[in-house]
Amino acid sequence: MKLWDKGFSIDKTIEAFTIGDDRVIDLHIAQYDLQASLAHAKMLTKIGILDHNELLQIEQVIQHLQNEVANKTFKIEDDFEDVHSKIEFELTQRLGDAGKKIHTARSRNDQVLVALQLYYKDNLMVLQKQVGALFDTLLNLAKQHKSELLPGYTHLQVAMPSSFGLWFSAYAEALIDDVIMLQSAQKIVDQNPLGSAAGYGSSFPIDREMTTELLNFSDLKYNAVAAQMMRGKNEQIVAFALGNLAFTLSKFAMDICLYMSQNFDFISFPDNLTTGSSIMPHKKNPDVFELIRGKCNNLQGLSSQIQMMTNNLPSGYHRDFQLLKSPMISAFETLKTVLSVFDYGLQQVEVKSVDLKDEKYKYLFTVDSINSLVQNGTSFREAYQAIGAQVQDGTYECETRHRHTHIGGIDNLALDKIKAKYPKCD
Repeated sequence: MKLWDKGFSIDKTIEAFTIGDDRVIDLHIAQYDLQASLAHAKMLTKIGILDHNELLQIEQVIQHLQNEVANKTFKIEDDFEDVHSKIEFELTQRLGDAGKKIHTARSRNDQVLVALQLYYKDNLMVLQKQVGALFDTLLNLAKQHKSELLPGYTHLQVAMPSSFGLWFSAYAEALIDDVIMLQSAQKIVDQNPLGSAAGYGSSFPIDREMTTELLNFSDLKYNAVAAQMMRGKNEQIVAFALGNLAFTLSKFAMDICLYMSQNFDFISFPDNLTTGSSIMPHKKNPDVFELIRGKCNNLQGLSSQIQMMTNNLPSGYHRDFQLLKSPMISAFETLKTVLSVFDYGLQQVEVKSVDLKDEKYKYLFTVDSINSLVQNGTSFREAYQAIGAQVQDGTYECETRHRHTHIGGIDNLALDKIKAKYPKCD
């Protein structure tokens, strides 16, 4: 069944090409199309297209289909182009004329747009909750290991003293920026496009404010053309927010892979969270975090992918937009899994005691040595040159470290302030 069926058959090769993987992808938005269809039906009843008895019948069928979606028994057979044609078929088959009326004053483009925005809206909230759980895990780890030092690196060279508390809380605070971006994207998609039809509205006296309220959108995208122009722009904005979060997670995963290596040996994980080698029995590989790194690196390219698919398109609907569904939904589902696995793994991280007296950390405290001279009256430049000369001639001796009392340093992590800074999620 096709919503645009006019009584002739399309070439099978062309049909397969134009449908693509919609039947599989659309299972993710089935519940949202049903939700929007019910709101639309209630609005059609208000303006007299449906009577109350027809609405009750539609409600019953939609409830049945929603249960199928929830139980994962809902299917989109090969006879159907997409979820939208499947749902209308079910309504028509079971209700006859009442089902045939459901598409009044809307287009498929309208349906897809509102279903995707509802999907983005819900799943952006899911991500925020998952990030919140990871944030809490990181702050707990920072508090637990706040006094345990480890060497800091720049250019992969030993730099200055750091701590596990500083490392864990650094990524916790970085996640705050990512949540702000997710919330900004959510605000963009939280505008109801339903009623824009094919992009130019309808001659029916539809009540778009009613469907906005029924679908729990914060606001309405008033201009019908502007509503259709959200297609592609929504995805670009959301993709950028997802990519920002993926950037943080990828960098963190890289740190973990590095710190697990024998040359660093700062952390470890239980054997059941790692994999081995087929020929080297001693290997304990960070495959989970390598895969997280790879998946997150891939996600950072999503915004460019969306841009290349939608760039320079004029206003109005174009079939190009169909290609947005698959990468966007895949990105959300991937990121949800990544966050779940990341948090699960971190809760079992094993922090090791790092011997900072090891010869390779000999110059870890040179900056503290410079600061000691400065505090005793030497200018910074002269102190820098003096300690530098000791390093060059091999006479430098590591001194006991200084306390870093400033806010945000290793001895003043300000964990309570970082926690208070975390954005509230509605």
